Amino acid sequence: MQNLTVLGTGVLGSQIIFQSAYSGKNVVAYDINDEILSKLPERWEYLKAAYRSDLADATEQKLDEAVSRIRATSDLADALSDADIVIEAVPERLDIKQQTWERVGELAPAKTIFCTNSSTLLPSDIAPFTGRPEKFLALHFANEVWKFNTGEVMGHEGTDPEIFEQVADFAAEIGMVPIRVHKEQPGYVLNSLLVPLLNAASALFVKGVASPEDIDNTWRIATGAPSGPFQIYDVVGMMTPYNLSKDSADPTQREFAEIIKRDYIDKGYLGKGSGRGFYTYN
Repeated sequence: MQNLTVLGTGVLGSQIIFQSAYSGKNVVAYDINDEILSKLPERWEYLKAAYRSDLADATEQKLDEAVSRIRATSDLADALSDADIVIEAVPERLDIKQQTWERVGELAPAKTIFCTNSSTLLPSDIAPFTGRPEKFLALHFANEVWKFNTGEVMGHEGTDPEIFEQVADFAAEIGMVPIRVHKEQPGYVLNSLLVPLLNAASALFVKGVASPEDIDNTWRIATGAPSGPFQIYDVVGMMTPYNLSKDSADPTQREFAEIIKRDYIDKGYLGKGSGRGFYTYN
């Protein structure tokens, strides 16, 4: 599978695009309008700097070649015209994902394999909208994919086992460590472990128990972890925790969403990629 199309060029979508191109794939970057796509060159420069900092083999030539393998378009039919595999990274709302896959299923070639990068939604809730549920499954990435390189592969009951293995192989080809998830699980393995930590941290913050900095320091010092929960929020970006928390049954999580919206999103503090979130970055 040499030709990849990524739907959505946000924080994680752009990382998947760049990592796949860096690994030698031809990548089409799709988003809903040209104004969004016009910001991608700036994003590639940001990622090139991160790769130079974190990866020993990230030469200027390799980084420039990666960018040369990326083509951007806001025409969905064009984006899908020769796709061997599609990875969807649109906002984490079931209705948006279902509507997106209905359109993709109508336009994509018969050969195309479909993957969602959803971090919380189950493939079985989306598969019927694709028109080819046997070729649909989840391929989930962690943020900063070039160094936190897990690729969680999770199908549903109707996923063809051969397709499952092809996607696991594809994940390895783009530098991921394939994690085979054998049963549908909201949050896969990674977020089933991570989300309770983040929710506990946000509750401590909302209740005024401790500041984000002190919560992070406690976690890092006491466990040896490289990052605290609010540093992780900054890497994820503010939109994802906001979307996940604003309709929560837990009033504390809803209050956390209100704080994120008022004190961060509305001020343009969208996380590490924007230069500021709970922390300020160069």
